[in-house]
Amino acid sequence: MSRYASRSTLLHCFMLWAETSPNTVYMTQPLADGSTLEITWGEAANQVARVANHLKSLNFPAGSSIGLLGRNSAHWILADLSVWMAGYVSVPLYPTLNAESAEYILEHSECKLLFLGKLDGKADGWNEIKTILPENLPLISLPMSPRSDVMQWTDLVARYEPLTDFALPETTAMATIVYTSGSTGRPKGVMHSFGTMCSVAAGLRDTYKINRDDRMLSYLPLAHVAERAVVETASLYFGFKVYFADNLATFQQDLQRAQPTVFFSVPRLWTKFYLAINEKLPPAKQRILFNIPIISSIVKRKILTQLGLDKVRLAITASAPLPPSILQWYRNIGLDLLEVYGMTENYGYSHGSRPGEVRVGYVGHVNPGVQHRIADTGEVQVKSPGQMMGYYKAPDKTAEDLTSDGYLKTGDRGEIDEQGRLRITGRVKELFKTSKGKYVAPVPIEQKLNVHPKVEVICVTGPTQPQPFALFMLSLDATAELADGRLDKQTLTDEFTALLKNVNATLEDHEQLDYVVVVKDQWTMENGFLTPTMKIKRNVIEERYLPNADTWVGLRKTVIWE
Repeated sequence: MSRYASRSTLLHCFMLWAETSPNTVYMTQPLADGSTLEITWGEAANQVARVANHLKSLNFPAGSSIGLLGRNSAHWILADLSVWMAGYVSVPLYPTLNAESAEYILEHSECKLLFLGKLDGKADGWNEIKTILPENLPLISLPMSPRSDVMQWTDLVARYEPLTDFALPETTAMATIVYTSGSTGRPKGVMHSFGTMCSVAAGLRDTYKINRDDRMLSYLPLAHVAERAVVETASLYFGFKVYFADNLATFQQDLQRAQPTVFFSVPRLWTKFYLAINEKLPPAKQRILFNIPIISSIVKRKILTQLGLDKVRLAITASAPLPPSILQWYRNIGLDLLEVYGMTENYGYSHGSRPGEVRVGYVGHVNPGVQHRIADTGEVQVKSPGQMMGYYKAPDKTAEDLTSDGYLKTGDRGEIDEQGRLRITGRVKELFKTSKGKYVAPVPIEQKLNVHPKVEVICVTGPTQPQPFALFMLSLDATAELADGRLDKQTLTDEFTALLKNVNATLEDHEQLDYVVVVKDQWTMENGFLTPTMKIKRNVIEERYLPNADTWVGLRKTVIWE
């Protein structure tokens, strides 16, 4: 029997596929010139073992932290595997980090070496990060790295023989430290074991029947546990093929190439897809065509094909709620879009909607092996096979976020229905009090507002104000259309006024929005207004805009353009 047959860690899994299917393509990487690079399991193992030999020769203490900074690529995953084969711990860094956060993580994790991946300083924070890299920190450039003056992955592969006498990790050993996106305060280093990662993959198998015949496109940050679990971990565990997206401009082409059977995304992209179709085929025309029996199925199939999702059997959305109307639209065209829920602290493994058991507004039942409950405070508490080992160098914080009987305090408020499905109603700490002493939960209001095709991101706020108000960030397309005159500001003002009136009619008196502010700046990951999973950083947004609230109230306008 193979020494890897147990598949007890991702390194076991990886080596098993390399041993049993060496000539099967594992990853397809698009290149800048439009061509693609295909890497088989055998080729992947050969490269990983050679680089691991180099890492081993550096004689770092066992369990040392090795950083990994770069956008998604095939070699990102290979670098991760080389770290594990050498007996070290990987520390992924978001490519969109600012200099301060990157410097903190490198120092806090005591990073001994840093892999540099695909970066260009345009869609990432490289121009900032490169200024804070310690001079004494060894660097290894992966293919497509911006640094050609340091050790190159390809040179190491050519120079070293494959490492053969490596020790396979124990399931209880630490595999990675994942730093939280830091929506508030300093990022926390979440420690996960090898056993955690494989238990999550096994749960995905039981819940969604993921198997070796599946295909996925990797484009959300691999530094986040969601993509790490659903793409890297699952592909290593099940042995399925992974494709990568080159950049935003080629995304549709990359998606068409991959023809994914499993597609995981965040609400922002699902909404973009929905709005793009509505622009080409207006909702009124859709309703007519969808009601013609013979035509309906043809049109719906054509929409899915145009999106590159016609082969998808499992579609997943996570990180934030999608408006029920958009969820229903996808289901109507034949894509049973399933909401799931998880956290960095439980490796994204907590709850998931099941096909045929969906309740709109709910993130589904507990995953296999998970327990949940609602605390007296309304907080969702979860005990999961994916639960963290704790926070790195922060035992006090670990104790603070876990109950005495081992449940994780999620920080989310929620409710459980009679069939055990969970609904997230907001953050425990997101509630704010108006100057009238009334508490407002912003998330449900944001969900009601999130229906206008020209609005990309919404934040409802207003602590210390008589009534809450909303901040609207327009989409890039809408901003461009306003600039060149294709879109009229007054038209948008009238539409936002009507939207506000309709939403306010559904709210309690103390929740009703006083006005809407259309902000002039884009909120991005790079400028710190959004997390890597596109969630708003309320503290950052409120710090920037709340000082203007008294002035805006005095204007007595329903829609204000910053």
